[in-house]
Amino acid sequence: MTEYRKPTPAEIEALTAAGNSAENWDAIEVAQDFTPAQLSGCRLEGRVQIGRGARLRRCTIRNYRIGEEALIAGVTALECRRESSFGNGVRVAAINENGGRTVRIYDRLTAQTAYILAVYRYRPEAVEAIERMIERYAAERRDTLGTVGPHARITGARFIREVNIGEGATIDGASLLENGTVCAGAYVGIDVQARDFIAAEGARVDGGTLLERCFAGECCTLDKHFTAVDSLFFATSHCENGEAVSIFAGPYTVSHHKSSLLIAGMFSFFNAGSGSNQSNHLFKSGAVHQAVHPRGCKFASGAYVMSPALEGAFTMVMGHHTHHHDTSAFPFSYLIEKQERSFLMPGANLTSYGTVRDLEKWPARDGRTVQRDAINFEACNPYLTGAMLQAVDALHGLEEQDPDAAEYPCNKTVIRAAALRRGLKLYNKAIVAALGQMLDRGESSERYDGGGRWLDIAGQYVTKREVEALLDALEEGRLTTPAEVDNRFRVFFVHYDDYAHSWAEQTCAALLGHTPSVGELNDFIAAGRNAADTLRRMTDADRERDCAPELSVSYGLDGDDNDRMADYRAVRGLNEP
Repeated sequence: MTEYRKPTPAEIEALTAAGNSAENWDAIEVAQDFTPAQLSGCRLEGRVQIGRGARLRRCTIRNYRIGEEALIAGVTALECRRESSFGNGVRVAAINENGGRTVRIYDRLTAQTAYILAVYRYRPEAVEAIERMIERYAAERRDTLGTVGPHARITGARFIREVNIGEGATIDGASLLENGTVCAGAYVGIDVQARDFIAAEGARVDGGTLLERCFAGECCTLDKHFTAVDSLFFATSHCENGEAVSIFAGPYTVSHHKSSLLIAGMFSFFNAGSGSNQSNHLFKSGAVHQAVHPRGCKFASGAYVMSPALEGAFTMVMGHHTHHHDTSAFPFSYLIEKQERSFLMPGANLTSYGTVRDLEKWPARDGRTVQRDAINFEACNPYLTGAMLQAVDALHGLEEQDPDAAEYPCNKTVIRAAALRRGLKLYNKAIVAALGQMLDRGESSERYDGGGRWLDIAGQYVTKREVEALLDALEEGRLTTPAEVDNRFRVFFVHYDDYAHSWAEQTCAALLGHTPSVGELNDFIAAGRNAADTLRRMTDADRERDCAPELSVSYGLDGDDNDRMADYRAVRGLNEP
C-alpha cells in the first residue's frame, strides 16, 4: 500500500514556480517519492491525493485520488463536487419505457442478474431482494472523493464529474462524463457525453456517442454518434450510428446503421439491418408495450415490427409486420411480409449459411478477460432443441386440422402448406443432429439433472428448475449479495455439458418410450453425426449460391467474360476451379 504525505514547503515552492496552484496545500497528499516535476500548470482544489509516478499536466482537479503512474493532461475539470456512488445504483428503464422493468446498474452487473430484475417482475420479492443487494453495494461505494486508477490515462477531456476511472482505463477527448464508472481497461473517446452510466471492463465508447442512464458491458463498443437512453448493453455488443431507447441488449447485439431504431425491446445475439425500426408509439395509452427478439434474430434492411411482438430464436425478419405476431414456437424461421400479411417459413433458417457463420463467429470474437456474463455458444443445446420438438408438435397439430389446406393461420402469421412440410423435415433432421451431439458430450450423473424446460437467460442456457430454485432462494433470504446470485449461474455454467447430456438422455427415453441402452444411445450419436453432415451440406450449398458465377455482375468492368470471372474470384478470394 502506498504511503502518503503532505508536500514540503520546498516542493510547494517548486510546484508554484511550475504554474501549479492549490486551494489549500494542506489538503494535498503525495506519495513518499513524489517530485514536483510530476505536475505542470495544474489547479488543485479540495482534497487531492497523488500516487507514485502520476503525471498531471494543464488540468484542474478537485477531490480525487490519482493512482500510481496515471496520466492526466489537458483536462478542463476532473472534479468530485459531492458525495457520489459513481453510477452504481442508477435506475435504468429497460424494455418498458414507463419503468415497469427498471434495472439498477452497478459496476459488476451481469446479464443474468439484469435479466432476473427485468423479466421476473411477477416474482416481486425476488426482485426486491436483488435491488436491496444493489442498494447496499452502491452505498458501500459512496465517497466524497473520486478515483483515477493506476496507469489510467485522461487526456484532452473537458468535464469529468463524479466519475471513477479504473486501472488502465483511457479517456481521450471526452466532452462530458458525469456520475459514472469507467472500469479497468475501458476506453472513452472523442466528444463522448455520458451521464449516469457504467462502462464495464474493456468497453469502448467513442465518436461522439451520447449516453444517459446506460450500462455498457464488457468489451462492448458504442461508436459513431450512437445515442442511447435507459439501455443495457451486455458482452461484446456493438452499436454505431443509430439510436436505442429502453432496450435490453443481450450479448452480441449489433446495430451499425444511422437509420436504425431499437426501442422498448429485448435482444440477444441480434443484428439490425439498415432502417430497422421497432415501433412502440401507436397506442392511446402511450409507450406501454415491448417486443422480444430472442437469440440469433436478425432484421433485414427496412424491417419494421410493431410492438408487442415475439419471434422464435434465430428468426430472420423481412418487411413490415404490424399484427403483433407470436412465432416463439418456431425457431430458425423466416418471417416475411407480403401484401401486408406476415408469412412464416418454419425452420428455413436451418439451411442458411448465415446461421452457421453467426454460430462460428460469436465465440471467435469473444475478447473478454473478466467474463462476468455467462455465455453459452453451443449450437446444439436443450433450449433450441426443446423448441424444435415443440415446433414439430405444433406443425403436426396445424396440419391435422385440415390436411388439404393451402395455408394455415398461426398467431397472426400465415404458414403455407409447402413451408409447413419442409419445416417438419428440417426440424426433425436438426433435432436428431442436436441430440447426437449433446449425448456425445458430458456424462451421465444423478448430480446433474437437466430434465424439463430450458431457458436462455441473456446468453446462458439453464434449466427452468434452476432459475426457479434461485428465485426461491432470493425470496427466502438464502442469497444475500449480487456475487452469490452470479455464482449460482456460474456453477451451472461450469457443468453445462453434463446437464445438457442428461436432458438429451431423458428426451431420447421419452421418444423411445423406455430408458435407452448404451447401444441405443450410440445409435443416436451416430444418427446425429449423419444428420449434422446433411445439414452442413445444405448450408454449404447455400454458401456456394452466394459465390455463383451469375453473381459476378459488376465485376471485370473493362474486360471480357473471362476477365470478369477472374476479377470476381480475385476480389471474393475464391479458390480456382
